[in-house]
Amino acid sequence: MRRIITLTVNNQTGVLNRITGLFMKRHYNIESITVGHSEIEGISKMTFVVNAQDEKDVEQITKQLNKQIDVLKVTDITNQSIVARELALIKVGATPANRLEIYSLIEPFRASIIDVSKESLVIQVTGEFDKIEALTDLLRPYGIKEIARTGTTAFTRGTQKQQNQAKVSLV
Repeated sequence: MRRIITLTVNNQTGVLNRITGLFMKRHYNIESITVGHSEIEGISKMTFVVNAQDEKDVEQITKQLNKQIDVLKVTDITNQSIVARELALIKVGATPANRLEIYSLIEPFRASIIDVSKESLVIQVTGEFDKIEALTDLLRPYGIKEIARTGTTAFTRGTQKQQNQAKVSLV
């Protein structure tokens, strides 16, 4: 079961290492991690996409993360109304003969060409995991030479009741 867990943490050396170490010790697979500064100086936001066996595993992950030094808030946002995005750069084989076909293929995905060479195109696409997977599948017949993906970053939409989180004042 694929889960999206967000963390608010102090921006300190070693925080990411301690958190990923916890996942490793507990044998939880991390599909993706994104980390970046938040709107508050000295505070960072992390988004983990993990595979868990069941709800008991998710509860265990959340409890263990809440015990970590410098972790201020942990939220499992999987079942909430969220905004989630990922960025992918896809280098695909392209000849002058099939470029127009590739352009028309990526247009419905609101993807863009960010680099053109004699033998390839680099396509940039943002969106949810499934959208990027769908575009990747459509581009596969043209010969994907390289893919770089950021992993999912997410937070909840608007104001809604928060579930499975520790309440901590950030000020």
